[in-house]
Amino acid sequence: MINDLKKKTTLKGMTLDELNNYFVSIGEPAFRGGQVFNWIYNHLVTDFSDMKNLPKPLRTKLSEDTIIQTLAYVDSEISASTGTKKFILETHDLNKIESVIIPEENRTTLCISTQVGCPLDCKFCATGLMGYKKNLSAGEIFDQYMIAALNYGKENLTNIVYMGMGEPLLNYAATLNSLKIFGDELTTGISLKKITLSTAGIAPKIKELADSGLKVKLALSLHSCFEDTRSKIMPINIKYPLKQNIDAIKYYVKKTNTRITFEYVMLKDINDRQDDINAITRLCSEIPSKVNVIPFNSLKHMNPVGFSALLEPTPKHRIEDFVSKLRNRNITVNVRYTQGDDIAAACGQLAVKFN
Repeated sequence: MINDLKKKTTLKGMTLDELNNYFVSIGEPAFRGGQVFNWIYNHLVTDFSDMKNLPKPLRTKLSEDTIIQTLAYVDSEISASTGTKKFILETHDLNKIESVIIPEENRTTLCISTQVGCPLDCKFCATGLMGYKKNLSAGEIFDQYMIAALNYGKENLTNIVYMGMGEPLLNYAATLNSLKIFGDELTTGISLKKITLSTAGIAPKIKELADSGLKVKLALSLHSCFEDTRSKIMPINIKYPLKQNIDAIKYYVKKTNTRITFEYVMLKDINDRQDDINAITRLCSEIPSKVNVIPFNSLKHMNPVGFSALLEPTPKHRIEDFVSKLRNRNITVNVRYTQGDDIAAACGQLAVKFN
């Protein structure tokens, strides 16, 4: 089955220009690309026989030579307490990933993955503990949205966050193509204004994204303003230090005229001190930004060892004091209280075993 699929061209993940070029390459008029783009990304069609404005011989040829669905639904779980829904999905090469629907009072957010696992080894994140297998294609990134939309109702999904498994900017080409697809005027339902990309800090790619012309919201996984602490909990900081990333973030803000989100997982006695409050205050005074404070979620389902096993959540009353002090300094702070931890779907808990 896998060998048969390798012989076929995967259309899902192609941008409008790429689809137009593909149809020209097989002797068809370029406008067929726009027709197919509309069917697969806007109407979420998975069968060529449903594309009624294509000639039947072309539909037959496409069925024989190409594929448009890159992921298969495997299973799902729903949190009894919050309604958070986790999907387990499988690629054609039998790798499993997870994505999550997070219902809130005024919006419903889909959290999608960009890699199978993650190579960054952030000590507070289950995905980092599971290791890294491969990058997802743009089609596999989009199909997480398609499966969720068909299951939950396209009209019910209001936001997308690239905050699932993996580091989006280490899978830059596929991530960029998926954003181009979501941002195309033919793709309705989700606009780039409703999409946030989260990065642990790949400074050169932040600048490249700024130059792409795609005004997607950007979130930086901050977690500490101190280089030594950040390197301890996020080893990628050794290669791309915080100072380098802050320079890149400033470039991004200037180029896109957007506000940055700093994500901050609260770790007891590590990043919840008065010095941390002072450092965050200085940082936010330099950059148009807001802070998302995230209680640390348990990694027990991963049987962590070493430093990860020592991490503890900051107690709730200390989080509230931390947040209050930041707000008193006119910093916009949101607290992302845990949702879906009963099904290991909360922030930092996504992980599946490799085959």
